[in-house]
Order: sequence, then C-alpha cells, then structure tokens
Amino acid sequence: MSFPWLTAALLLPIVGSIVVMAMPKHGTIGRQAALGFSVLTFALSIAVALQFDTGEKGYQLTETHAWISAFGAHYALGVDGTGLVLVLLTTILVPVVIVASWRDADVGRWSTNAFFAWILALEGLAIGVFSSVDVFLFYVFFEATLIPIYFLIGGYGGPRRTYAAVKFLIFSLLGGLVMLASVVGLYVQSAKLNGGTPTYLLSDLHPLMQDVSTSTGRWLFLGFFIAFAVKAPMVPVHTWLPDAADEATPGTSVLLVSILDKIGTFGMIRFCLELFPEASRWATPVVLTLAVISVLYGGLVAIAQKSIPRLIAYTSVSHFGFIVLGIFVMNSQGQVGSTLYMFNHGLSTGVLFLVTGYLIARRGSRQIQDFGGVQKVAPVLAGIFLVGGLSSLSLPGLSPFVSEFLVMTGAFVHNWWYAVFAVFGIVLAALYILLMYQRTMTGPVTPAVAPIRDLDRREVAALAPLLALIVFFGFFPKPLIDVISPAVETTLTQVGAHDPSPAVSPGDVPAAEEAHE
Repeated sequence: MSFPWLTAALLLPIVGSIVVMAMPKHGTIGRQAALGFSVLTFALSIAVALQFDTGEKGYQLTETHAWISAFGAHYALGVDGTGLVLVLLTTILVPVVIVASWRDADVGRWSTNAFFAWILALEGLAIGVFSSVDVFLFYVFFEATLIPIYFLIGGYGGPRRTYAAVKFLIFSLLGGLVMLASVVGLYVQSAKLNGGTPTYLLSDLHPLMQDVSTSTGRWLFLGFFIAFAVKAPMVPVHTWLPDAADEATPGTSVLLVSILDKIGTFGMIRFCLELFPEASRWATPVVLTLAVISVLYGGLVAIAQKSIPRLIAYTSVSHFGFIVLGIFVMNSQGQVGSTLYMFNHGLSTGVLFLVTGYLIARRGSRQIQDFGGVQKVAPVLAGIFLVGGLSSLSLPGLSPFVSEFLVMTGAFVHNWWYAVFAVFGIVLAALYILLMYQRTMTGPVTPAVAPIRDLDRREVAALAPLLALIVFFGFFPKPLIDVISPAVETTLTQVGAHDPSPAVSPGDVPAAEEAHE
C-alpha cells in the first residue's frame, strides 16, 4: 500500500494519549481532545474497512519493514477478516467508553487527563495486536497492553483496586512468560529450518512449521495456548477477571472484557491453529472439554453472584467458552460463529457494563440485594438494561443470537456430545440474566431506590450506537460474515480441516425417490 493505513490507525490514538497528557489538567479540554482522537481513529478504521476486499483471501493492507535483523523480527502489519472485525470493534467501543466515562476519572488517584490518555494508549496497542503479522511484534504489543489496563484498574477503581490490578498483572505476566518460551522456540526452529536465518514473519513460518517435529510443535503450541487461555479467560485460569471487573470503572471493564480479552481467542486462531495445525488437532478434545466446562461453570457461578459486575464477569467466562468451542470444532460454521461472537459479545457486554455503571453510581452499591423497582423510577435505564441482558442471552433478533447459533451448529457437526452439554449454557444464560433483571428492576420501589434518576441525554447517546449495532446485525449479519468467511476458509486450509460432506448429495435424491416408488 502507498499509504500505511494500519500504522496510522495505531499511531493516531497513541499520539493522542501524549497530547492529552500534555494538556491543562483543569476543565474538560483533555477529555474533549481524547474523544476527538478516538473519533478520528474510528473514521480511519472505516477507511481501512472500505479498502478491504471481501473476495480476496490472505492479509491485506500489508506493511513490512526490517526491524531487528538478528532476531528475524519485522515491523509487519496486515489484516484478514478476523483482524479487521476486531479492529473495528476496538475503534467503535473506545469513543463510546470515553463518552460514558466522562465523569468516572474525577475520583481517581491520578489526573483526569491520565485516565483518558491510558484509554487512547490501549486503543492504539490493541490495534497493533490485531494487525501484527510478525510473531515478535505481536508479542511486544501483547505485553504492552498490560500497562494501560493496569493503571486504569489500579488508579481509578474501587476500594480493592490495587489487589485486583496486581492479580490481573500477575496472571497476565505468567501467561506472557510461558508464551515467551514458545516465541524463543520459534526463533530456534525457524533458524534451524531456514538455513540459519531466523524469521518471525507469519508468511515465512507457515511453511517452515510443517517440518517441525511433532513433539516440538506440541510444546510450542502449549506455550501460546496457555497464555491465550489466561487472556481469554478460560477455566481454571479465569479467577483474575471477576476481581478486576468488580473493582474497575465500568468503562475500564468494557475495555478489559470486550477488547483486551479478545486477544486470547484471536491468538488461538492466528497462532495456535495456523502455526501448529497438528498440535491443534491433537489438543482439540481437551480444549473442547475445557470450553464446555467454562460455558457451564461460568453460567452456574454467575447465578450465585451478589455483585452485578461480578455476575457480568462470570457471564463472560461462559461466553468465552462458546467462542473457544467454535474455534476448535474445526469447521466453517463454528469458526465464523466464534469470530462473529467476539464482535457481538463486545457490543452486548459493553452495554451491560456501562448501564450497570450508571445504576451503581446512582445507588452507591454493587449488590443486587440493594436494588428493586428501578424500572418504575428509571424506565429508560431499566429498558436499556433489559435489552443488554437479552442480547447477552442471545435472544433471536439481536446480534449474539446468530453467533451462538453458528457455534452450536458447528459443535453439532463436529461432535454432538459437546453441543448437548453446551446447550445447558444457553439455559443458564436465561436464568442468570432474567433473575438479575427481576431482582434489580422489578418489585416495589425501596426507599433507597426512589431517588434514582433516569439516564440523561449524554448517557443515552453513549449507549445508542451499541444498541443500534446489536439490532442491525441481529437482523442483517451478512456484512460481517462476508468479511470473516474468507479468513476462516484460509485458517481451515492451513489446519487441514474441511467441512463434512452432506450425507445425501443432491444428485442422489431422484435415484432415492425412484427406488421408493
């Protein structure tokens, strides 16, 4: 490309974070500038999407420059359908979070400008993660994303924010260290198989990894998978998420669950499946079992939660189980559904966390038992809360339904046993969402709830884009599916997986009818 679109998209918010930090700390100029940079980044991502050819396979808008020759590392960017969808999700959510969090930074231990600067920095680094086509560059961005989110939790969260931030950091760093061992292993193997010249470019590694021994490939796969399972998060390495979500501001929780955690499932596709196809097939039974356990465990524990943010966090553990299930069933229905699920989960969870944040700020409590009858005093708030909840449980007509349907279809095609157990996760979703709504929004109005005011225009405006997208893609998911499908086809080809042929081909139907007659 003559113009480095992806570089511009990741640098613009990072530059914006520096500018915001340098602005006066008093007044609203810093947050206004942050919103301006985030909107410009969104516009730039739309320009990237308009240039993306849905009929072309492989990476597009690529940029490749030598970086660290001794390592074989390159500054190399490019997006396929999966990466593009997640870049768009990132650039959609950040302006929404900034508007929704307009006053959240006022009670932090650091300045308001720092809060919005960290959000912009995280946006730029996340775009770098989703567009990296060099393993070493991906690892740098992967680890760098920990810095902004650590300070967002630790600097602006609740009373146990330090504990939650440190726990998040420890889990993430341990996962990153395991992945680093595999990154070093790739250096050794690529140098060995490439005539002494190491490389981290995915385009070079794909053919080279076919000649890696079975045991080596499996060890390298495990290093990546463990790091991505922590990030996703999957049971049993999920325990950092409920604490982080419970203590973080609502906007930070959206960034954490809707964007940062998607790096884990994105990495499973980009690196585990595509670089180590044999090891991925070898690990599939165990991974699918863990995915189903995550679906059921997350749903069951969510029902028992007393804190609304913790409940939403556990619903995400269940949802990520569905996403991983779709990735590892190794067919087009499951993988298209899982990528679509990543996008739609980001929208629905974003609505839930933000509207819950408004509710908690008004009542001064996170506990479900402290609410009741909210729909009578704040009907708009309650209505948006209900739409977000129904979206989370995948109600037909809302965008997550299509994702979950495709994942379940792919699971049935692969092995109906996994699908049967995963179906119970759908039942649990109806229980934890509807019970939460009943306990918080219906019933008599308690004295503590009576003063709660409804959402103002700014708060409704922040949520409106997400609600509109949830409804639009619920009825018309084709634009996203058209973008995702070629990338899924490429992944399945590299893994050596194919969709099963139909039991009866169309040509056999007349013959079967004649035999019947």
